[in-house]
Amino acid sequence: MSAPRSPTKDERIMLMTAALEARYLTSFRQAREAAYSPYSKFRVGAALLSDNGEIIKGANVENASYGAGICAERTAIVKAVSEGVKSYIALAVTSDVHGPVAPCGICRQVIREFCALEMPILLVHGNWTRNFPDRVKQLTLEELLPYSFGPEDLERPRS
Repeated sequence: MSAPRSPTKDERIMLMTAALEARYLTSFRQAREAAYSPYSKFRVGAALLSDNGEIIKGANVENASYGAGICAERTAIVKAVSEGVKSYIALAVTSDVHGPVAPCGICRQVIREFCALEMPILLVHGNWTRNFPDRVKQLTLEELLPYSFGPEDLERPRS
């Protein structure tokens, strides 16, 4: 399996444009509203932007057997991959809290499997509005998961 490709300059420009569009930056809220979190009461929504402009939404889904739950970020990726969408240029994540919430460690590794290290991850405050653009923190996957292990590492020569 080859490494995910990095977005081109034009794709990054498209990403930033898309990130400013209400359609994208409200998708994560719609996803959050679909969360099933009766145990933690911590709703999370994610919106994955594919390289063809499609938005795939994901919500966290909890389970009485806590380990069986799935996070919003993984829900979005699993939905996308199962529908044949495997190239992404951005991910936005939000919760109900007034501040950014980053993907957990397992989600970071799943994101790493399918996304380029330079891909932007938008951490959106739960109380974000267009009037407060500073409530979106943008990081790259590499910043969230430095020194990561990815599919291309399996192809490296061994001693």
